[in-house]
Amino acid sequence: MARIFDVVEYPSEMMDEIVHRFPEQGVADLRIGSQVIVRESQKAVFFRDGHALDIFGPGRHTIVTANIPLLVDLVGKAFNDRTPFTAEVYYVSMREFADRKWGTPQPILVRNPGMGLGVALLQAFGSYSFQVNDPQQFVTQLVGAQGMYRTSDIENRLRNMLLSKLQDILGETGAKHSVAEMIGLTEEIGAGVRAKAQDDFKAIGLTLKSYYIANLKPSEKSAEELRAMGMLDMQTYTQLQAADALRDAAQNQSGGAGLTAGIGAGIGLGGVINQSLQGMTGAQAQPPAGGAAPAGSGTAAAIPAVMTPSEAAQILRVSEEDVVAAITAGDLKAKKIGNAYRISKEALEEFLKG
Repeated sequence: MARIFDVVEYPSEMMDEIVHRFPEQGVADLRIGSQVIVRESQKAVFFRDGHALDIFGPGRHTIVTANIPLLVDLVGKAFNDRTPFTAEVYYVSMREFADRKWGTPQPILVRNPGMGLGVALLQAFGSYSFQVNDPQQFVTQLVGAQGMYRTSDIENRLRNMLLSKLQDILGETGAKHSVAEMIGLTEEIGAGVRAKAQDDFKAIGLTLKSYYIANLKPSEKSAEELRAMGMLDMQTYTQLQAADALRDAAQNQSGGAGLTAGIGAGIGLGGVINQSLQGMTGAQAQPPAGGAAPAGSGTAAAIPAVMTPSEAAQILRVSEEDVVAAITAGDLKAKKIGNAYRISKEALEEFLKG
């Protein structure tokens, strides 16, 4: 004989559980007079044959025909006070699930017209919180017949929803503001994401309670990593490869940040290279400690009027291939004579100025 439950309850705090099914497997045999206990932070949804029926709020409820009208209608006229009936009870946590983490798994490409390469590569992370608003809709849409539904079961879906809205907002903001300005608008961007995401959350019975951007910054990924992710075309990739090579040459002396990060922030290629080389050329121009500068020292004096890519590479302390890549990308002006390039002093100085 099937067991009849006289008391139905789930006394857990449900710290990481959103929904718990009673019983976890099968169905519960209940009858008129059975009690359903619902904790302060819970609601109980009755289901039968896959249909969401009556809902109980916090308190101790004695089942009578008056408070389960939908269930009685479904069971039919054969139902009476002595007849057990089967149902499942889903306990839904109504607490706010706070401090959930989100982050961009890969940089977000934002069009940034009139700035550098015309794009910005941004990364961000922060936190959000959510709460069940419609327990019946949430169970119907997501939980199904599962005995338990935890925050870990839905977090990937929620993060993807938020990242999609963040990408939309960054695209809209990037069309009007520079990257530096965007980094100062994290509160406004966060408010925009929250507003855009509410309808998607509502569609599955949730409310997005809060959304915060803790950090928004240009991407620090290398050109090679970005190309492997399919985020760069060949021309941009070639430019960034040259930039990264120049960074490696200058970084030890200048201690500068990565060039790819600067270009990701919307800075012009020549400008970024020039920034990193300033420390290097400055170090060349400084006299040795305790002595005067040797005669004829200094970058300007070391640059001949006309030079080959190899000679320019020696001055810049990069490979000849990097100089040729800058020429073919159009960033460094050069004259092509047959199969050879010749670079003027003025063209190199203009290149360094960005």
